[in-house]
Amino acid sequence: MTTTTPARTTTRMAALVSEIRSVVDRGLAPDLTSYLVGERLAPHLGAADLLTAEQQEGDPEHYRQHILHAEPDGSFSVVALVWMPGQETCIHDHVSWCVAGVHQGEESERRYRLAPGAGAARLVATEDVVNAQGEVCGFAPPGDIHKVRNSCTGKAISVHVYGADVSRLGSSIRRVYTLPVD
Repeated sequence: MTTTTPARTTTRMAALVSEIRSVVDRGLAPDLTSYLVGERLAPHLGAADLLTAEQQEGDPEHYRQHILHAEPDGSFSVVALVWMPGQETCIHDHVSWCVAGVHQGEESERRYRLAPGAGAARLVATEDVVNAQGEVCGFAPPGDIHKVRNSCTGKAISVHVYGADVSRLGSSIRRVYTLPVD
């Protein structure tokens, strides 16, 4: 993954950040926060004026992370992930609640659960989800183990909101899983 920071914020992104702030400042439970943030994000997805041209640039080697906003108090970050065809994440979980919405293209997600095993734990796939442009999903740890990939033939862009300061952490990933998968 390559990471860049924004050159500027669009008027629409500034409005979205304000809407997200109004939810996060309420101090609700993580699952409810992610649900309400998802409701705020969905109407902006697909809008031509949400991201600058630079914030939509991919990388031919790895999916690319553009940090769009990091709240000064560290309570949330907004990130655009740009995926070229076939690019994917490792199997991972997150440091905080998360909301992801598809701005362009299509993304496939495989969700897992951690299962105890004789001598060692393993991962069990629980669900495959395909999210198209305009669709939003949200989650909160624990139980957020997944892998995401661009499953369309063109570039895919998703907007993610994390309940953490990704600009300081560098990533929203808490743990990478290399366990056997059933």
